[in-house]
Amino acid sequence: MAATNVFTIDPWGVAEHGLDIPGLARAESVFALSNGHIGLRANLDEGEPHGLPGTYLNGVYELRPLPYAEGGYGFPESGQSVINVTNGKIIRLLVDDEPFDLRYGKLLSHQRQLDFREGVLRREAEWTSPAGRTIKVTSSRLVSLTQRAVAAIDYRVTAVDGPVRIVLQSELVANEQLPEGVGDPRAAAALESPLLAEAAHAIGSKAVLVHRTRFSGLRVAAGMDHLVEGPEHFDATAECAENQGRYSVTTVLNPGESLRLVKFIAYGWSGTRSLPAVRDQVEAALTAARFTGWDGLVAEQQQFLKKFWETSDVQLDGDVELQQAVRFGLFHVLQAGARSEERAIPAKGLTGPGYDGHSFWDTETFVLPVLTYSMPSAVRQVLAWRHSTLPMARDRAAQLGLSGAVFPWRTIHGEECSGYWPAGTAAFHIGADIAVAVARYCRATGDVEFEKTLGLELLVETARMWRSLGHHDSEGRFRIEGVTGPDEYSAVADNNVFTNLMAQTNLRVAAETATRHMHEATAFGVDTEEAATWRDAAAAMYIPYDERLGIHPQADGFTDHQFWDFENTPPEKYPLLLHYPYFDLYRKQVVKQADLVLAMQVRGDAFTDEQKARNFAYYERLTVRDSSLSACTQAVMAAEVGQLDLAYDYTAEAALMDLHDLGGNTKDGLHMASLAGACIALVAGFGGLRDHDDELSFRPRLPAGLRRLAFAMVVRDRLLHVDITHQRTTYTLRRGPAMTLLHEGEQLKLEHGRPVGRSTTVPETPPEGLCNQPPGREPARRQPQAGLPIGVVEHLPAE
Repeated sequence: MAATNVFTIDPWGVAEHGLDIPGLARAESVFALSNGHIGLRANLDEGEPHGLPGTYLNGVYELRPLPYAEGGYGFPESGQSVINVTNGKIIRLLVDDEPFDLRYGKLLSHQRQLDFREGVLRREAEWTSPAGRTIKVTSSRLVSLTQRAVAAIDYRVTAVDGPVRIVLQSELVANEQLPEGVGDPRAAAALESPLLAEAAHAIGSKAVLVHRTRFSGLRVAAGMDHLVEGPEHFDATAECAENQGRYSVTTVLNPGESLRLVKFIAYGWSGTRSLPAVRDQVEAALTAARFTGWDGLVAEQQQFLKKFWETSDVQLDGDVELQQAVRFGLFHVLQAGARSEERAIPAKGLTGPGYDGHSFWDTETFVLPVLTYSMPSAVRQVLAWRHSTLPMARDRAAQLGLSGAVFPWRTIHGEECSGYWPAGTAAFHIGADIAVAVARYCRATGDVEFEKTLGLELLVETARMWRSLGHHDSEGRFRIEGVTGPDEYSAVADNNVFTNLMAQTNLRVAAETATRHMHEATAFGVDTEEAATWRDAAAAMYIPYDERLGIHPQADGFTDHQFWDFENTPPEKYPLLLHYPYFDLYRKQVVKQADLVLAMQVRGDAFTDEQKARNFAYYERLTVRDSSLSACTQAVMAAEVGQLDLAYDYTAEAALMDLHDLGGNTKDGLHMASLAGACIALVAGFGGLRDHDDELSFRPRLPAGLRRLAFAMVVRDRLLHVDITHQRTTYTLRRGPAMTLLHEGEQLKLEHGRPVGRSTTVPETPPEGLCNQPPGREPARRQPQAGLPIGVVEHLPAE
């Protein structure tokens, strides 16, 4: 059978027909399963062939040295990297002594399918061994969204054309061999075989391994238990060694007979609890999973996802592929945050080792806005994790001579892990990104208890940092100098507009919240005088503006820089950071990712409509999108300034980043910020949602390629549904007490079950040629779809 790697277009799932062995790593990311605590890459059940084995636990990492050509004060001394923990996915199969290995024999058929409403990865394969025996294998895999420590596999092998002797070997494997990587050999040495054995035992159908990481000192336990169904006569044994647990089942199958193995897997870890405590946690999770059973776990999974889609779905008419992509994104964003429970959401979720498993500002700026209105409980947990790292953030601020807290650019545990000081030291905007996420969560949920405790302390410590980092100049303006904004092709600049505007919001919200909860604020050492200094700094915040060009420079002096020579930059020289020195990028007008344009999205109140249009046009011709974080923001602002077709193109780029592997690195894990950003592009771009104030506002408009956009949002225990066509926008309150919102500036009052409709505005067509991109960096044009593309499976949702 010829290998293929085509993901079928289905509005409610993604499927792969055939097996593309060179492309396995990419598919392992696309089909990865997670619940925010456990992450399983979609390696084949038998373990081999594989692209990149991966089993991850959120927060489990190993320390490694950070290389510096020259040291410097304040440089982080060690990094943190996510590690591949004990692999419980493996179920090896032998057919008459022949390993079931798809590289040998004859693969008659192979397909995998993931349904976003079910949360189960299903696989079917039919294979003839080199000895001529044909079998059929079916398996289903899930990572439970309801039982946090549990994953499970239902594996079945059926004899097709004659009697066969079958052996199944279900395994736990620690320190499994990984493909050779490139990079610092010292880091590779630190991460090779990172788990030290502490305990191993097997009894009956159960096995448990306990290990400890060599340098970070984290204790990790993994366990498995089994149920077997098949012919009356079979033999089963369990055994254990330091780095391997195995449960073997053997029998003889006649044609048409099947052997079924249900495998329950459980994981736990801790940096403080004893070996017996972590081991017993895993054994208890296995007991609960076995009690629930495979069918029970599947039923729980489906019910969990049913509730999620009722409150979070984004529906599109007119573009089936984009519909699939946005649901794919929502599903993986849900998986990344559902059960993180006071842990970070990494940039790749738990789908791969990209970026060393680190969390960045991506989480607060792109992922949390989506979860705030779909699963606010997950947002609370992520912000609680940030709060738990405050002691480290205070230490970092003190090390840099600042007050308050300086949060890390990239981290797993909470310490700064960036060896690149313009980001790891100067990207201070992460503090405001966190503060704005706190403010958004509190507005959207009304969670006063969180606001006056964890939220308030985060706001206070970040406001203190800004007040000590910035200063009032001789004209009274509050300036923040020597910082790195979102655009990584500009560094250590003065008065980055995004940074200053976000800091302004941070200072204002901190002062307002402290005043609202003065008793609690006093406990954090805040008095009326300190809050007044925050308000004064916010009111005097300096926002650069180039009167000559009529635009905002990204930072002081940016528009005075020489333009990058785009005309003579060949396509193979992108991304630029891999082919040109940073010092050359820093002194030119070239933008890696939306920076000033992002400022207009998150602080639209700080710009006039005319400024937005002029700024957008200016920065379009400078932005090369060497980052996956850019397209979604450009989509939002393109829609706002009336460039609807361009917004549609950018939305598709953000949504299809991984399904089409646009960055060429999906093999290392999915791009969570881009996947979440596609949802933002639709809801904030074409839906026109803005949530800067207590009242939500909408300015809906659709591109020609979409006939309809509908989405649901959870707002203070209310369920709001918005349905947009080219002619009319309808708002329906499906749950909760009455609320108000703004449609094109008009206040509407919504009551339960009484839809309110208004005309959808058709924006004026902007002048031709207003927005041009650097040569060769234009987004792919999104063509309207007359019908379903070849290979589409039309599974339309039931209303």
